[in-house]
Amino acid sequence: MTTAAVEEYDLVLSVGDTTFLDYRSIKAKREGYGPTGNGGNGLILHSALAIEPEQGQTLGLLWQKLWNREHKPKPPQDETPQQKKQRQAENRKKARQRPFVEKESYKWVEALCVVDKQVEANTRVIHIFDREGDVAEVFDQVRQLKHTGVVVRAAHNRSLDQNSERLWSKMETEPIRFEQEIEIPATAKRKARRAKLAVRFREVNLRTPYRFENRDPLKVYAVYATEIGCPEGETPLSWMLLTTEVVEDAFMAATILRWYTYRWRVEDYHKILKSGCQSERYRLAAVGMKTLLGFLSVIAVELLQVTYLHRTQPDAPAIAILNSVQLEVLKVKARQKLPPLLTIAWAVEAVAYLGGYLEHRRKTNIGIQVLWRGWLKLHDLCEGWELARNT
Repeated sequence: MTTAAVEEYDLVLSVGDTTFLDYRSIKAKREGYGPTGNGGNGLILHSALAIEPEQGQTLGLLWQKLWNREHKPKPPQDETPQQKKQRQAENRKKARQRPFVEKESYKWVEALCVVDKQVEANTRVIHIFDREGDVAEVFDQVRQLKHTGVVVRAAHNRSLDQNSERLWSKMETEPIRFEQEIEIPATAKRKARRAKLAVRFREVNLRTPYRFENRDPLKVYAVYATEIGCPEGETPLSWMLLTTEVVEDAFMAATILRWYTYRWRVEDYHKILKSGCQSERYRLAAVGMKTLLGFLSVIAVELLQVTYLHRTQPDAPAIAILNSVQLEVLKVKARQKLPPLLTIAWAVEAVAYLGGYLEHRRKTNIGIQVLWRGWLKLHDLCEGWELARNT
């Protein structure tokens, strides 16, 4: 379904990110779960969302990977400090020698390859990655694919091909080409604000690692954005974006910045999956949990689409987020007289009522959990509607 929607566009974005699903309270069901850091026990989920490049609307889930880490064997109780040091050194050596396809970081390259095979050749896909995706293999893989590009936030101060100059020092000597303002959403560590950025850009050649067969320089464009006048107490925004797209003017540099802001969509998606769909509250064995997550992941995408359109286009027709059966069911279940025009705002409120949204709380925001319950109930009602109609 997502692939069909993507093929209607000449260009789409694929925003990717990883989240940890923690089931540490399931102590009796360790098989199929694994360490997630900080004593966690659970699963790792990597998602790639298809995003429309102009307005940032989510088109669907392009690709998803779910796995668990293996539990490490416990060290010997009588291990000496010297033996521990030697064991850790051997483990690090083994980790370095592992083939890249066996490492977790392969997920970034795997996303490029899988999506490239799924999408028709007339659609170009630009992958948007955060700093974790700053892997040299990503840039190497892209130059082997005809219809794929990337925008990656740099994590490493890479050596450039010419005179071993470093990326950051090179870009800091570039003149500021223009200034741009962007909206920064709130997180647990910062307040929402409008940030003013000074932007530099130019073509750079990244030095190719010796492990690659193709030793040609990795040609990319760098877009370097730093915040001007950051509010006191906040951390200034600083983005070093590397892209395989050609950036030769301010318009394209601004486009790259806008595309990167859409990466927050996948973070919102994971939040909805956890807080709205409550994916970490189930107490199932890993096999059952992995099956359930396949269902919850699809619902979470639908909720992301609904909440975004409700925020940006509340007066648009309800048919933009509902199919004909869902619309008919909501009309029948409506508690109030139907308005002349059935809008997205009306549809979201109607779904919320199904989830237990109370009449006297209409002035409060509709929470994601009540919307999730209503969306589930709507799915059940539509299934019953279809069965009754076909019998």
